[in-house]
Formats: sequence, C-alpha cells, structure tokens
Amino acid sequence: MPSLTKGNKYMFLQPDAEEHHDKVILKVKGGANLHAQHNSTRVRCCYRILCGLLLLLGIALVAYQLNLMMYVAKFFQPGIWGMPDCQTSTPPVCKLIPIPERFDCYPENDLTEEKCTARGCCWNAPVDDSFLALPPLDVPYCYYPENYTPYKMEDLHVTETGYAATLRREVPSYYPRDVMKLALDVRFETTSRLHFKVYDPDNKRYEVPIATPPAGKKVQVRDYNVNFTVVPFSIVITRKSTGAKIFDTGFPAMIYADQFLQLSTSLPSHNIYGLGEQTGPLRVNTNWTRISMWARDHFPVEHANLYGVHPFYLGVEDDGNSFGVFLLNSNAMETIIQPLPAITFRTLGGIFDFYIFLGPDPGSVVQQYLDVVGRPAMPPYWGLGYHLCRWGYKNSTDLRNIIDRMRKSLIPYDVQWNDIDYMHKSMDFTLDKARYSELPDIIQDLHDNDQHYVHILDPGISAVQGSGNYPPFDEGMSMDIFIKNSTGNDPILGKVWPGIVAFPDWTHPRAVEYWTRQISNFHKTVSFDGLWIDMNEPSSETTGSVAGCEKSSSYDYPIYTPGVADNSLQARTLCPSAKQYAGLHYNLHNLYGLMEMNTTHRALLSVTGKRPFIISRSTYSSAGRYGGHWLGDNESIFKDMYYSITGILSFSMFGIPLIGADICGFNGNANEELCQRWHQLGAFYPFSRNHNSVGMSAQDPASFSQAMQNSTRAALLTRYLLMPYLYTLFHEASSQGLTVARPLFYEFPKDRETYGIDKQFLWGSALLISPVLTQNTVKVKAYFPNCIWYDFYTGLRLASEGKYAVIDAPMDKINLHIRGGYILPTQEPALQAMKSRKNKFGILVALSDSGLARGQLFWDDGETVNTYETGTYNLVTFSAAQDTITSELLHVGYKANMLLGTVTVLGTPSRPQSVTVNGAKADYEYDSEHKVKSAASLKHFLYNFNQQNYLNKTMLYTF
Repeated sequence: MPSLTKGNKYMFLQPDAEEHHDKVILKVKGGANLHAQHNSTRVRCCYRILCGLLLLLGIALVAYQLNLMMYVAKFFQPGIWGMPDCQTSTPPVCKLIPIPERFDCYPENDLTEEKCTARGCCWNAPVDDSFLALPPLDVPYCYYPENYTPYKMEDLHVTETGYAATLRREVPSYYPRDVMKLALDVRFETTSRLHFKVYDPDNKRYEVPIATPPAGKKVQVRDYNVNFTVVPFSIVITRKSTGAKIFDTGFPAMIYADQFLQLSTSLPSHNIYGLGEQTGPLRVNTNWTRISMWARDHFPVEHANLYGVHPFYLGVEDDGNSFGVFLLNSNAMETIIQPLPAITFRTLGGIFDFYIFLGPDPGSVVQQYLDVVGRPAMPPYWGLGYHLCRWGYKNSTDLRNIIDRMRKSLIPYDVQWNDIDYMHKSMDFTLDKARYSELPDIIQDLHDNDQHYVHILDPGISAVQGSGNYPPFDEGMSMDIFIKNSTGNDPILGKVWPGIVAFPDWTHPRAVEYWTRQISNFHKTVSFDGLWIDMNEPSSETTGSVAGCEKSSSYDYPIYTPGVADNSLQARTLCPSAKQYAGLHYNLHNLYGLMEMNTTHRALLSVTGKRPFIISRSTYSSAGRYGGHWLGDNESIFKDMYYSITGILSFSMFGIPLIGADICGFNGNANEELCQRWHQLGAFYPFSRNHNSVGMSAQDPASFSQAMQNSTRAALLTRYLLMPYLYTLFHEASSQGLTVARPLFYEFPKDRETYGIDKQFLWGSALLISPVLTQNTVKVKAYFPNCIWYDFYTGLRLASEGKYAVIDAPMDKINLHIRGGYILPTQEPALQAMKSRKNKFGILVALSDSGLARGQLFWDDGETVNTYETGTYNLVTFSAAQDTITSELLHVGYKANMLLGTVTVLGTPSRPQSVTVNGAKADYEYDSEHKVKSAASLKHFLYNFNQQNYLNKTMLYTF
C-alpha cells in the first residue's frame, strides 16, 4: 500500500518496492490541509463581511446627517449589487481568461448573464448589439472560473491492475442528479495502453456491451507516466520518453450527472484526426469545432452528425510521435475542440471509459486501438472487384440490359447490386414477381460468369400487411423480437419505404435465430452472395414514432441536447425512451447498426457457409469485425469526390478498411468529366462501387463515350493487376490491425508537411495515389516525401527530399507512384477477380537507393472463413539485395499452383549483362531511359502443389 507524505504544496505518492516503475504525483492546489483551507477561507470571508458592515454603518450615519439616505437605499436595491453567500459557495475568480483558454459553462441555447452567473461561472460578453443568446462557438461568453467547485480525490491505493481511488464532490453542479461519489479505476494494461474508468460505485450505470480485453495484472514496463491532482481532481498521462502531456484533465469542467457527463483534456498538438462520422478535411480543425455523435440518416455535409459513431481520435505530436484516445461510450455525445488546444467530451449517459494509446507511430496507435475493439474481418476476394448499382432499375429487362452493356464494354466488373426496386411494395424478403420475375435467372447467369450479386435490406419490417400475409412480421411478433415503445407493451412503430414498420431488436437473445430464418428463406429464391444493410441508424420518416414520444420523458427530452441535426434526438429515428431487451434505446441507439452487422454476419455464415460480405450504412467502433461501410448519399460534385478520400482515411483509422464512396456521386446528374475522374479515383477505393439515385441519369461507365470507357477500363485493369497486393493488405489488416488506405503522415510521421495532406493517399506503404479532384484540370500538385519514387506506368525515377511537384494528369490517367524499397505482387488481370486468380503472378520490384526491396503475398481460396486461423493459406515473402531477388515460402497450407509469369525491376543502374532465373538464362527487356528491366514469359512456380515444389528459399532472378 503506498503512503502519502505531506509538504507545503504537493503530496507525493511513495510507492512500495514493487511499484518502482510507477510515477504518480499527487498535487493539492492551494495548500496541504483541505479542511483547514476551507475553514480558514470561511473565517476570512466572514471577517471581511463584518468589517464591511461596520464601514457601511459609518457611511450610513454620515449620509443620514447629510440627508443622503434615499441614495444609499437605492444603491442597495435588489439586482443592483450582489453579495456572495460565503456559507454556501465561493465567489468565482473571474480573471480575464484568453478566449482560447475558456471552457464553456453554458452550452445551451438560452444563454443570459443571469443564467451564467447562477451557475457560479464567469461572464464576459460584448456590451453592444453584437450579443447573441446563442454565441458563436469561438466566443464562450460564459466560462468556468479557476476555482469552480471540483471533484476531489480520496483514498488512492494500489491494485493488481494499477490504481483505484474515490472522487467526491461537495457541492452539486447545475445539472440534476449529480453523482456525488465516484470510483476511479486506472489500469496499466500493456506497455503502450492505459485504461481508466470513472463510474458510480453504488449504482450500476449503462456500459457499452462490446467485447474488450479483460483486465490482467498491471505491466511493469510502460511507455507512460501517470500523475494525479487531488483538488481539483485531474489525471495527467505523459509520454515517458519525452514528457509530452497526452491527456491532462486539469481544467475546472468535470461534471458527472445522471444525463450529463463532461470532461476536458488538453491536446499535445493541433494535429488531430478521427472523431466520426463526419464530412470535412481529414485533420480536425482545432479552432473551435463541434463534432456531434448521434447516428442519423443525414446527407453527408459538413458539421452534421452522420450515420455512424466513432469516439476515437489519433494525434501526432509536434515531434512526430503519435497517440490515440478512445472513449468507450455510446450515448449521444459531442466534442468541442478549441485552440488551446484542448477537447471537451460531453455525453448524455453511461460512464467515462477511456483508453489511451501511446503508439508511438500512427500505425501502432491504430493497431493498439484494434487490440481493444477487434480487428477487421477478411473480405471475400470477389468483394475487392468493381461493383455496380443504382436505385431505379425498372425491371429484370432493364437490369439484364445494364449487365450486357457492361460486359460488351470489356470493363472489369464483378458484382451487380439491387436497391429496393426488386422488392414487392418495398418490403424486406419479398420479390416483385411482376417486375423482377427473372431475377433468379439473372443471378444464375452472373454466377456462371464468375460474377456475384448483392441486394439491399432495411431493418424496418412492414407491420400493416395483416396476420398471415407477411411472415417476417408474424414471426417477429410470435418471437417478441421487435423494439417496444416506452410502456414496454407494444412494438414502437416508425415509417420508411413500405409504410408503417417495426424494428427488430438486435439485443434480443433470439435475434440471430429470427434474422437467420428470414435470410435463409429468401436465399432459397434469390441466391444472393452478400447483403447491403441500409437505413440502420435506425432511420424513420417520423419524429420518434408514428405516435410521437413521451412529453414527460427525460430520455426523449433530455436536460441537454448535443449539437445534433434538428436539435433533437428523436428526429428521423425512434424515441430514445423505446425499450430494448438490453435496455433503453437512449443508450443503445448508436449501436443499432453495429448490432445488425453482427447479427447479419452470423446469419450469412449459417446460410452460405462462406466468408460474409456485408456493407452497412451505420457503424460503431468494432464494426470492421463484421463488414464494411460506404460513405452514404453524397452529391455528384467535385467537392464530395475530395471528401471521399478523407472519409476513407478516417474509417481506415476506425478499423473499417473495406470502405468506399458512391463513385460519380449518389445525388445529381454526373457529367462525363466528373464521372471519368471519379472512376479513376474509385478504382483505388478499398471498396469500389458506382451507385446513384432514382431519377438521375445513368452513370455506369458503359453509358459514356468511348474515351471515358477506355479511361475507366485502364484504371480498373490496374486495380485488378494489383489485386494480390490489395488482398495482402487486407490480410495484414485482419491479422495484425494494419491499415489498407493510409494518409501520408502514417508512413512519414516526422515530416510535418504530411500532416495536412488529404488529397493524396497510399495503399499500404508502397503505392502513392494522386488523383485529379477539380474540374478542367490536367495537372496535379503532388507531394513526394523524402525517399525514392517511381512512376507506376513508365518506371521513371523521382528522388525527393520532401517536396511538391506539378505532374501531368491528362484525362485518361490517374497518377500512381511506387515507393522505393518495396516489392508489389501482381497478377495478369481478367474482367472478373475470380478469373484473374487463375492467371500468372508477377512481382514489381522498386529498388531503394541501396538496391534493396521487400514485399509479401498472402494467398488462400478467397472465400473460406478463417483460413489464417486454420492455416489453410500460403505466405510468400520477396526480397531484393545484391542484384538478386529471392522468394521465401514462409507458410504452406493452401493447395493450389502459384505460377510466376513476370518480374519487373525499377531503378536498375545499368543494363545487365544477363538475367538468370534459378540458374537458367532468361529473356529480358531493358528500358535505358527509365532504368527498367523486366523478364516475361517465365514459368517459375512460387508453389507447385502437383509436384510439392515448395523449397524454403528460391532464387528467382539474378542480374
């Protein structure tokens, strides 16, 4: 047990012998003895009042003699002069705090000076007509004083996992039902991960029901130090190697009421990323930005809370070290980021459950985050092909014509989708036999051509078809599967495409059974390969329900509403007071999409027996374990094309690598230039799908000119050529928690210029993608970090010391560059991914200045579940050194021939005298201008299953 030693200003924790790795400092601001401090303050205050009264009495006697008493009386009229009650509170110390350092004490919309000061806060507002009842976010008129009544810490003690303490508040805050006594639990979980919780020890509060690592004994060697302040309570987490403050709550703004929790922390730099789902630049603006999190069916526009919730941010410190913070809380929430820099979390329920990740590089931060919430699922190989969809295919004939048109264009094309058009009256698990009777035959034709089919499902189940007419509703009622209204007696009803609907409760213990039954029954008619789950925020055209919400409910009308669209938690969704099996929708709303993904994943596993393919609109932390996401109903404009990159990079940080945007845009009529440029970019989305809305002009690439088709074909053939590399990146994401699409600062965190770059991105470490994002543009200003880069198409070498370059970008080209020092596996592309798998492999070797390079290839059957876990895969590594390229088969478990057809080397200093493959001379070509040589028509087996030819190391290529 640690002991406390008192000093004049600080209280230091003296650790026991086994605690010598800890650095925990306890501070008491203003004195060592808290009770004495409070008592002496009260005595001094009363003494000052007594002296003041005697002085006023003397003044009154003089005034009486001079006949001035009426002026004295007027001077003391109520409201003219206020005197603090020293027995109940301490007057606020309202120094003139600079605006960036003010923490908002009155975030509500009805701000007045009286309401501000009633909270014991400081008031500083313009005295002219510029005053607004709802002030701009960057001008907090009402802010906390330095001496705002805080929580104080008591009984800090050592535990097996770290430390624990009690936090106590003596004076209630201005929100109802304060939790006056709290428990603090600090856990040293790994060398680079700290976990701390602040919760009510006497009353169980809601906590997010997702699996996280169990608490073990604290690690003894850590990358962080932890300091505490006793009064006001704060926790400070610093990086041990540099002393940088990663998390510091030393601000007077902590509140822990039943439906309002608030905590502020400083930020070590202005380079902050994440906090979604939102639309805007990749790096969060720290100059007074509000990011609200409440899953909502809303067009992706700036400053709006969108479909998913991800309370995680990644930061890059000024020295290039990186860190991450995750608040495991699923209630309605907002964050305020201000230029101190600092961030304030406000949430309407649950607990404070924070994870701090020390990195130290961006990739490590994301890995550590995924160690907590779970690594992403491995997608089926065909899911990485090109997908085509639209809302508005009129019938089977229209759909078949689109498929035929795409096939004739010879553009790579793997997956055909359907929106709600295929349904009877827009109802789930139905087929419109009048318009889509041929759909089963069309799907069979797709399968015969190594193509696949995906259709949409919405969670709303029609509730008005009458008993016996619609089994999904009848069975749901008999299983008691639907979310209930606030009374808990009847299903809560909303309104979507089929009209009045009920919503499955994914927390119900029979939800998987119910959903699997519906999917299985429909799969017997329509043999789909994957599912697109939409409208699962959940979305409803009603406000709360068709019957409205309880006017007296503090859940439907909470004391504070974060800055969400329409300033309402009920808008376009269910009443927060609705009841689910696991609790109130108020707590579970933001998890609805995640839980549907989980349920659908389990159902597809049961029905198909193969690797599930799921794309969901609503997501929460850990959703990548079950599927992917698209960025919603974007506009057919260049700005939204740019924002698609920032969305993809953000969701890569969130652990959802299967991510894309609607190519050419969903809303609006895309012109040919926009659609051509967007297809070039979309060919490098991890999830590549073209989709648009009903009533809009066709935007499948085959509907445009031959030049546009040629450009799209070339871009997609490049994608299919590189698909083994892309698939290997997904394996690394699934098995190690790495990212697929990456911002430049991931790979170059010491290069400060990369921190704000979000119009270029990387596939893995090796492929730099620099698209055109503006109209009438044939050049791109691209940044090349300090290393060797090669033009993907010509092999031209570019040595950069970290500079921008203006490069040509004609209408038929997207600029791609390969980073020196890497080897990319490739494959001769076909028009479908599963056909490409039958072709020869290639390797693309980009040498570093020292003539070195490395890479790897992961290979399995592309559709079986858990091949990595069961060992049914092959893993080949490649290395280049001393004029020799070598392959090494690290693991053999997948019985299929892997034939190498081409080897291309970029950056060779001179023409080789000869090229040999496993000792035998091979033909080769050499481009003297670009220093590129390649050997083609090879017949070397990376792995020959028939001959069991899998030497541990094989020399492929010597020059």
